[in-house]
Amino acid sequence: MTAHPYTSRLRQAAQAAEEAGLAGLAVTPSADLVYLTGYAPPPLERLTLLVVGVGRDPVMLVPALERPAAASCPVGDRLEIVGWTDGEDPYERAATLLGSGRFAITDSAWASHLLGLQRTAGGCSFVPTSAAVPLLRAVKDAGELELLRRVAHAADRAFVDVLALRFEGRSERELAEELAAALTRHGHDEVGFTIVGSGPNGASPHHEPGARPIEAGEAVVLDFGGRMNGYCSDITRTVVVGEPDAQVREIYEVVRAAQQAAFEAVAPDVPAERVDAAARAVIAAAGYGDQFIHRTGHGIGLEVHEPPYIVAGNAMPLRSGMTFSIEPGIYLSGRFGVRIEDIVAVTDGGAVRLNEATRELRAVS
Repeated sequence: MTAHPYTSRLRQAAQAAEEAGLAGLAVTPSADLVYLTGYAPPPLERLTLLVVGVGRDPVMLVPALERPAAASCPVGDRLEIVGWTDGEDPYERAATLLGSGRFAITDSAWASHLLGLQRTAGGCSFVPTSAAVPLLRAVKDAGELELLRRVAHAADRAFVDVLALRFEGRSERELAEELAAALTRHGHDEVGFTIVGSGPNGASPHHEPGARPIEAGEAVVLDFGGRMNGYCSDITRTVVVGEPDAQVREIYEVVRAAQQAAFEAVAPDVPAERVDAAARAVIAAAGYGDQFIHRTGHGIGLEVHEPPYIVAGNAMPLRSGMTFSIEPGIYLSGRFGVRIEDIVAVTDGGAVRLNEATRELRAVS
């Protein structure tokens, strides 16, 4: 693997930190570290810390036993790597590398690591990376967009496979296992989640599939995804077992119209919250506003949830290259739910869908 694009990403990260008025970035094992260096150590109690300082070369502090792995990362020969050994205080060493100033630290940094840095690096203060430099990974390059397109299409193919399965009489858990197998069969390296919510369970957006048998006439929410080549998929479709009743058809069409309205609202410089408002307006006009109980979408890339968040109050202007979900839903407690989700990418001309699976209401057996 070559150093490209990591060297340019490190340079751009330092520039973004400077523009945000920061002294730099403090990066612990995370998607941020993978994005900037290609290095993916496990998050452990031993401190690994990449310091991307403004006006100076980046340096990475690693446990001595992991130094060979760190040195073999794509930018290992272009990055100063400092080792620390068991028995030393890594936070004292980190404090000398940080210096002083305000740093953006990885959102998922362990509390023990942050507290250790606060103990030793008295001249430093820390803010979450997502708040200070939310665009660090939000705008994808052409290579990332292609990887996201491929994993989205793999999830589409998994949905096609599942449409051919029998639902009636089988448990949600069985169908979730079939979904996982289909994702793997179509190239996913890792299965992240397989939500199967049948009948009243579909009214819980993050329902955990269980032993409940799926019955004829029920709507079933299928929300699933995982990783392929490091990048994430996330798709939701709602199907019906047999012939849908009139209310299921009505609500499905409202959700489909809301998703389309949000899709059409996407364009460069449009505030993220305007996309959320477009979906919400359609659902509210149909009389189901109180049953749309979550944001319209979330960014996706190396993580399944990352900026930008498509939610009221987020005035961040969209930029070409951003990727996120559009997933409005209506949830009737104790009865059923409907959600439709695609991953979209912002382009200079508007939005393009990365998922191509049908959005028509499909009947399954």
